[in-house]
Amino acid sequence: MVSMELARQNLLLAALPDEELSRWLPDLEAVQASLGQVIYESGAHLSHVYFPTTCIVSLLYVLEDGGSAEISVVGFEGVVGVSLFMGGQTTPSRGVVQSAGELLRLRSDLMLVEFNRAGPVMHLLLRYTQALLTQMSQTAVCNRHHSLDQQLCRWLLLSLDRLDGCDLVMTQDLIANMLGVRREGVTQAAGDLQDAGLISYRRGHIRVLDRPGLERRTCECYAVVKSEYERLLKQTLG
Repeated sequence: MVSMELARQNLLLAALPDEELSRWLPDLEAVQASLGQVIYESGAHLSHVYFPTTCIVSLLYVLEDGGSAEISVVGFEGVVGVSLFMGGQTTPSRGVVQSAGELLRLRSDLMLVEFNRAGPVMHLLLRYTQALLTQMSQTAVCNRHHSLDQQLCRWLLLSLDRLDGCDLVMTQDLIANMLGVRREGVTQAAGDLQDAGLISYRRGHIRVLDRPGLERRTCECYAVVKSEYERLLKQTLG
């Protein structure tokens, strides 16, 4: 059985009353997720919802020609699979592990039972969903109106907020896939950030050297998303 301590590494689970969380513990399952692993495919039936603890999951919208672009990221602050309790059994997005680590999963039928109790679980998940929708909307605006340099800064900052430390293991091909751009564009943007002394990049390993510098260089989209998460989930984000 998953321990209370492990479950509380996910901030949504940590925000639940002890009585609620204790009821979940026997049904939570800890699983390891590797970089690039697909958690679920677009259009597939959602058998589980996932609460990341040490990994990050990227939600991608996939086109008919195989192209894709990231619409949001989920880490230890959230849950993957919100479409389930919003009334759907499937989702048009694909869930891909952006940063390897651990997550906790719960069967979909059990999640629905908890949500339909219309208690603290429902209210917490609805607030989280509103924050997630803000991230999705802001990502769409950012991809349309801001430079690749700014988009990369935003993406790095959102990822750092969901990890301990300042290191990310991520290839340029995967970053390009997340941002929906050509690999050459990511190479140029990452090189510019490295030349500015903001990051170091080597063989799929990114280290952020100057976070305040990234925050100054990015667009307003990062601050909008961060502010909305803090407003809606301040008791979980501290």
